[in-house]
Amino acid sequence: VEMAGRAGDQVGCDRVEDLTLLAPLVLPERGGVALQLVVGGADAEGRRPLSVYARPDGAEDEPWTQHATGVLATGARPAAFDSAVWPPEGAVPVPLDGFYDRLADAGFGYGPLFRSLVSAWRAGDEVFAEVGFPEQRRGEATPFGLHPALLDSALHAAAFAGLTEVEGGRLPFSWSGVSLHAVGA
Repeated sequence: VEMAGRAGDQVGCDRVEDLTLLAPLVLPERGGVALQLVVGGADAEGRRPLSVYARPDGAEDEPWTQHATGVLATGARPAAFDSAVWPPEGAVPVPLDGFYDRLADAGFGYGPLFRSLVSAWRAGDEVFAEVGFPEQRRGEATPFGLHPALLDSALHAAAFAGLTEVEGGRLPFSWSGVSLHAVGA
């Protein structure tokens, strides 16, 4: 999502209209991965197709594997709520005690940087999340519009909306209408 948003910035698109993961990107124990983002030409509405490919670093003789496909667009939508009021009025805190232990028991062992869900609240069917790095790690977010570990941590709150099953191991694989409204918050 971060890479798609950044690619959109480069071509004048401020919204990831659609992004679907097609295959997981497995990182090797050693070495790196070469990534390739391909953004196509704009259609009549300014929408641009996006594809994400990868292959092991230094493996020029191997084919690229497509990992995601999507569409970049213009016309970011305004935030759906006033973030100046936090937590949102009427929202009830969700207890997080043991949450990451339950994720680990389900096979999702997150390292310290990816355990960044600080708090969560529910208001009806909506779930609001606060994510953040420990003070000594905050500088790591600077190069990103939205650091991937913070996005991943925000997605952990989906478990409180019934959108994922911690025990069942389901994870998000598709996004739509993603706009970045602020950086460095």
